Amino acid sequence: MIYSIKDVAKITGLSIFTLRFYDKEGLLPFVSRNKSGIRVFTESDINQIKTICCLKNTGMKIKDIKKYIDFCMEGAVTIDSRIKLFVEHRKEIINQINALNENLKLIDSKLEIYTSPNAVEIINKQISKVDDEKRKNCLLSPFSKINR
Repeated sequence: MIYSIKDVAKITGLSIFTLRFYDKEGLLPFVSRNKSGIRVFTESDINQIKTICCLKNTGMKIKDIKKYIDFCMEGAVTIDSRIKLFVEHRKEIINQINALNENLKLIDSKLEIYTSPNAVEIINKQISKVDDEKRKNCLLSPFSKINR
């Protein structure tokens, strides 16, 4: 089956502008054009675009995505290069996941405080601690306007 750029935009969630940008940047060398010069896409093209989206959504830079696409266009002789690129990217994704998990722990600890039956008491103690620390260092309290 053949798809138009509008169809591919709907299928992938990318805008037509983004698809044209990706083509201009050399990320879509596999996309064919019809006799009128209009881009036409196949299922295989859409699958490759979904891979591009995955790489972009996980933080891979356009230049590295282009490198990957270039490897694909060169065929099976670039498998080792693809492995190296993906192993490095996978490490970056794991680092992102670990950082997100740490942030999630902090958010969960804040939620635990805010949903506690004695949340007001806990927060007032935290404010007092900040006030004391600021006062000891001859600094103004950022909470001076709060009614407690």
